[in-house]
Amino acid sequence: MKKFGLIPWLVLGIVSGILVGLYFPGWVGNILFTFTQIFGQFLSYIVPLIILGFIIPGIADLGAKAGKLLGATAGIAYISTLVSGILAFFISRLILPAIVSQGALVEEEALGLTPYISLDIPPMMGVMTALVTAFIFGLGINFLRHEKAQTILFQAIQEFRQVIVLIISKVIIPLLPLYIAGIFADMAATGEAFATLRVFSQVFVLIIAMHLGYIMLHFTIAGVRKGINPLRAVRTMGAAYATALGTMSSAATIPVTLQCTKNNGVSREIADFTVPLCATIHLAGSTITLVACSVAVLIMNGGNPAFLEFLPFIILLGITMVAAPGVPGGAVMAALGLLTSILGFSPAQQGLMIALYMAQDGFGTACNVTCDGAISLVIDSFAGTKETKTS
Repeated sequence: MKKFGLIPWLVLGIVSGILVGLYFPGWVGNILFTFTQIFGQFLSYIVPLIILGFIIPGIADLGAKAGKLLGATAGIAYISTLVSGILAFFISRLILPAIVSQGALVEEEALGLTPYISLDIPPMMGVMTALVTAFIFGLGINFLRHEKAQTILFQAIQEFRQVIVLIISKVIIPLLPLYIAGIFADMAATGEAFATLRVFSQVFVLIIAMHLGYIMLHFTIAGVRKGINPLRAVRTMGAAYATALGTMSSAATIPVTLQCTKNNGVSREIADFTVPLCATIHLAGSTITLVACSVAVLIMNGGNPAFLEFLPFIILLGITMVAAPGVPGGAVMAALGLLTSILGFSPAQQGLMIALYMAQDGFGTACNVTCDGAISLVIDSFAGTKETKTS
């Protein structure tokens, strides 16, 4: 899959699923849908473990980055993520009803395919229980690390995170195309597939436009703070944007983001601190994507998204996705629990969210890392440091 790339596999899964639903015998579609149903149960089971595996080490590891500017950087990064989600909701709520037919998808009870086997795999704990547990242990381990250089709990949770990352990268991601194929086979059988794809394309255009607009907002603010040309600063971050499109990982793009940020005149000390930290905790682009896609899916299912319903989702999203950027697709995996517990998403709706998110993951990541450069400029202005621009 690495040689071919995840997005082509997802496209192949969508196309093959539609073909199965339209032209293959019913038993073929039912076999495929059986896998989709079982895999969906597995996703529901592992969501609390993903929350624990991402949030606990993410919060605990902040102790290693302690410094006078930690609070400022983390605060700006979280506010940026929060504002991105709020803006994305209102823009999506304003525009999407005009291009998305309300109730375009049939009710879940009218599924066209029937699984041969249905397995019930309940999670070990609820999503909110996992969130509270993650915060308690994350903060506790962070405190203990101030007292000791290392703790057994910190080492154990790091290994636990590695297990979760291994499951995501070796099991979930490779099987996602087959899972998506089953969802679209069912949609094709009920006549929903082509309407969904039409909506997908329009939502993508809106999401990318919001990404670009939010990048310019960041650099306009940074330009005012630093007294530099925002457009020139954005162009300097171009290599980081392009690299993130290919890697789909904020963590993997850190070396390029660092160099671009320093080229914008940010001091080495500030850049070396802010860029790796923001790559872990700042996910404005991913939040824009998740919120816009959520609004679209709800409207397609006849829902009427309300801001007060989405606000808790947006507030918790910026925290839940901590430490997810190093994992391809980690943001949407971490968000599955919130989609279920707060927005009430069904397994089929979660599958649509995964397909929507993964198909444009590179653009969300590119927005994340580019805005990281703007945050570094702002923090540099707070620190009052000046460094000669590198070539």
